[in-house]
Amino acid sequence: MDRLPTATLSPLASRVDDVLALYDYEIQSAIDAIDAAVAGYGGLFDPGTTDDEIRTAIGEVLTTDPSTVTEGPLNDISSDIVLYVDGSSRGNPGPAGAGAVLQADATTIACLGRPVGSNAENNTAEYAALHLGLEALVACCVPATVEVRIDSTTVIDDIWGQSDGIPSAAPYKNDITERIASLPTCEWTHLADSDPNPADARAAVGADIAALGP
Repeated sequence: MDRLPTATLSPLASRVDDVLALYDYEIQSAIDAIDAAVAGYGGLFDPGTTDDEIRTAIGEVLTTDPSTVTEGPLNDISSDIVLYVDGSSRGNPGPAGAGAVLQADATTIACLGRPVGSNAENNTAEYAALHLGLEALVACCVPATVEVRIDSTTVIDDIWGQSDGIPSAAPYKNDITERIASLPTCEWTHLADSDPNPADARAAVGADIAALGP
């Protein structure tokens, strides 16, 4: 998958995002690859790992063919798809991340995550999460139906309703509407705060990445 748009990130967080794009935003596979390349017993989020060690590890990962490490998302899936999405911002605005989980017939086929920006709002992260999930969906699936499960009424009212949305959604909105228009059917379900959302954990890790720096 091509690298997706972000708000401002530190140079280090941007480099991690390069690795995520290489791994089609399969966040655990990308982090595992970075961790394996870090010398010693540290890893991306280990407090003892220096920024220079992370940069060196990322340089090694970016020269590696990810197909030799992970199989990546499944291809040519034709099924009923559920797409969970969620955005997270610490401080709102603050370090923000987006997460998306694709399920086909209740089987998880992709767990995606990414940083959105070092000082981005939660609503921006919610749009980025939907954009991330739809991009992965059209790349690996030929769905019969799609159900988006999302807790953001701002996104729901904008994409499926009559709201004008927010200015920070501009990098994502056109692609979102185009992807939805290309699907045979795409409905939404609003998640309450108490409803389980597997995308939440991926969005939180994306925010962790967005907080990396300098």
